[in-house]
Amino acid sequence: MRPALLLLILLGLALVGCGERFDTDQTRLCRQAIPPLNPPEARITVERGTVGPRPNTLRIIYKVELGEGPARTRFIDCLFAGEGVGLQRGALIGVAADGRPMSDASFYLLRRFYLENREEPPPDPGSARIEDLPEIPAALAYGLQQTLSALPSAAVYALLASAYALIYGLTGRIILSFGEFASLGALASVVGVALLVSASLSTPVSGLLVAFVVAMAVSAFHGFAMGRFVLRHLEKATGQQVLIATIGLAIGLSEYLRLAQGPDLRWLPPVFNEPWALARAGRFIVTVTPVGLALAAFGLAAAVGLVLLIKYSSFGRAWRAVSDDARTAALFGVDARAVHDRALVLACACCGAAGVIVTIIYGGMGFAGGFTLGLKALVAAILGGIGSVSGACLGALSIALFEAVWSSTMPLEQRDLAVYSLLAVVLILRPGGFFGEGALTPRQV
Repeated sequence: MRPALLLLILLGLALVGCGERFDTDQTRLCRQAIPPLNPPEARITVERGTVGPRPNTLRIIYKVELGEGPARTRFIDCLFAGEGVGLQRGALIGVAADGRPMSDASFYLLRRFYLENREEPPPDPGSARIEDLPEIPAALAYGLQQTLSALPSAAVYALLASAYALIYGLTGRIILSFGEFASLGALASVVGVALLVSASLSTPVSGLLVAFVVAMAVSAFHGFAMGRFVLRHLEKATGQQVLIATIGLAIGLSEYLRLAQGPDLRWLPPVFNEPWALARAGRFIVTVTPVGLALAAFGLAAAVGLVLLIKYSSFGRAWRAVSDDARTAALFGVDARAVHDRALVLACACCGAAGVIVTIIYGGMGFAGGFTLGLKALVAAILGGIGSVSGACLGALSIALFEAVWSSTMPLEQRDLAVYSLLAVVLILRPGGFFGEGALTPRQV
């Protein structure tokens, strides 16, 4: 593991100079300010963006065509409040057209009544033209959009559900603090990116890499400590005792995060979230973001990699042996405690990665945000067959798809209630889940 971690760090440092200074939200906001500076009938073509003449200034160069005349090259300078991870770091505080600053009154009108218009958002001249997109049926377009939107959630649920399955498969115990480990990973990723910013090494690529490395390392370290100082003393305890102990640990970890970060959220700047238009149905456009696709692919690949690790590696063979019969495995030289420690470290590292995905996709994750997330992942693990890593991944995909379908057809505020009701139905009809037994096994959920 150490050479791989060193390789990731060296790769991140090598890619430090490959990113952009301004995030995609700032770039899009600056592009949206271009149409009011030109005649309504003008055809605008955005060429490129670059750093402006002043600090925190973004310059966008574009061409304007009027009628049959030649295209004219113009540029706009957008001055932002600053950089960092604060909520106001992307605030637009000034605009200049072709080097001439806009007056305070004109800028106020532009921002207040045009750029901040929520009823009719301003057009983005840098986005794809609707006429150039392939047209598909409305039902297909809406379903495709919901499926694409559910992919990051599926990756998060798959990682967390796999964590539940890793430990339950060994001990028959449910650890109810994995959601808080995701919150811990989210905070650790923000701290890691903040340290990178303070060292003037921040780029989108290096920031993402450092966020994952720091979050997974911090979560794995805390998970190892939980195993040594809490779970090891409860080896002979009943499942109910372990459940109560891990609930207390979750509450303590949540309070620990509240004291560490405060009641306010800590945000990461949005990166690589420029929407890609894929198709349209009338005026409805199917879009997806590069960061959403990349993080969904990473999370699902990590979950599948965990399944393959359990199936083909020496650790996987030891895990399956201890899961089947720990005493017999010990007779063949398998150290059950070492297997449990490694499984717990892997599970908590997966939780940390899930927290990073939530933070990057949604901007931030509060100290109390892990409880609901962990509970839904537990529903996914039970749905797939708790104790089966592959079943947990399938259950996560099912829960994400169920949420997407419910959000598009039913009241959104009742979605969580529907997910927990689904858990009750599964426990009644098939307690073992997809890959478990049809009836309750000796390890009752």
